Amino acid sequence: MQSVLAKLSLCRTRALGGQTFQCDDCGEVTEKHHSCSDRHCPQCSGCKRYDFADRAERLILDDVIYYQVVFTLPGDLSEMALANRESMADLLFNSAAKALHKTVRTQQGYDPASMMVLHTWNQQLQSHWHVHALVPGGGPSLTGDHWKSAEAPPAARNSDGFYLVDAISLRESFRKAAIAQLKRLYKHGELKLGGKFAYLQEAEAWDGFCKGLGEMEWVSFIQPPPTKSSTAEQVVRYLTRYLTGGPISDSRIIAADEDHVTFLAREGKRMGGEREQVPVTLDTLEFMRRWCEHIQPDQLTKTRYFGGWCSRKRTRYQTRCRDLLGQSQQSRCKPAGETTESTESATASASLGDSAAKCPACESGSLRLIGSVAKPTWATLLTHLDTRCPSWYADHDYKAFCEHLEDEYGIGYEDWCLEMRIESPMRESGSGKGDPPHHLNQSYQLYLPGLSPEGSFAIESY
Repeated sequence: MQSVLAKLSLCRTRALGGQTFQCDDCGEVTEKHHSCSDRHCPQCSGCKRYDFADRAERLILDDVIYYQVVFTLPGDLSEMALANRESMADLLFNSAAKALHKTVRTQQGYDPASMMVLHTWNQQLQSHWHVHALVPGGGPSLTGDHWKSAEAPPAARNSDGFYLVDAISLRESFRKAAIAQLKRLYKHGELKLGGKFAYLQEAEAWDGFCKGLGEMEWVSFIQPPPTKSSTAEQVVRYLTRYLTGGPISDSRIIAADEDHVTFLAREGKRMGGEREQVPVTLDTLEFMRRWCEHIQPDQLTKTRYFGGWCSRKRTRYQTRCRDLLGQSQQSRCKPAGETTESTESATASASLGDSAAKCPACESGSLRLIGSVAKPTWATLLTHLDTRCPSWYADHDYKAFCEHLEDEYGIGYEDWCLEMRIESPMRESGSGKGDPPHHLNQSYQLYLPGLSPEGSFAIESY
């Protein structure tokens, strides 16, 4: 978590290097620094969002209705997920996909597919783990070689013409699958239970907890296209907005100082809150605490594909769907070269930004690159030995390194520095008669225990 905050604090600063441009019209010199490229940064990852949207939109077929299905963990499990992020993410994704696909096969009789995106917050930045799924309302029939569209049963109360599956049975199936996987995690000791959940380490308390989860009503709902003219691309664009950049956009923050942060959020008893947004004010520390709750480990994948859209089935599944619908293989594909050019344009925009496209002084587009500084590695930058490292993170790294020395070698930092104060062996390789070596003034790299080569430092010969 600390490393993510350190990266965000250095984003687009001189510490990361960058390019220097000069305007040929007015001579103004402009610096544009590199970005941190962290997925939690509100300023970065535009190319990642573009690539996701491009891949997702290529799955969409003409003349097929697409639904958004949302699966939400109960409040206690959302809090438990803060200490079990990867395990609970797997639980949420897998139980949602299992419930959804089983219900579709049983009630509609076609081979389903889904794409799911993980969100871990609500409008007020509290822990609220849920997944949004894009689901086609049709697929290859399980009983024959033909296309099967989702249809409402005769007894269903359906007035808008949209129907995927029975929402109540889907909700019950999701609850059953999630609780079963939760019990498996507990049985194999894969859950970290501390703080308010420490009492669950007792088997009797755990059984009561699981019984309570089974008796409560879980939240999952199916959202059809808002209007007849709505498209699946609109759902994709909605999911793309929250793929990277953190849990809140800058546009929602209306005031901030050292003591308080005020932002707009929906609130109310209705699912997702009322439509109208109201100002919410938090202490700055509380705002930061809530924001940091949604920093995810690098190993956690927020976008996953299931059923016919999983990586090993996708090509075959899409080809079969197009054949059954009588659509050309290229019907949804972009013309040759368009994706490459668009990606290059997005990459350039993310790298240089709008301010580098035009001169800030005269707004001329005649900018010429006159200098460039490579972006340093994070292993080099985020260490207490580097002067560019943020001071608060340097203190954190220094303390962690001292703990490492104590645990591994049983010495303190000062003692370690004294023991490592060595004289260059090159002194003994002179040309004779006590002459020093000809390369006396060179620096030699000292590789120290517990440090990578990037974290080493040079010692001057003398």
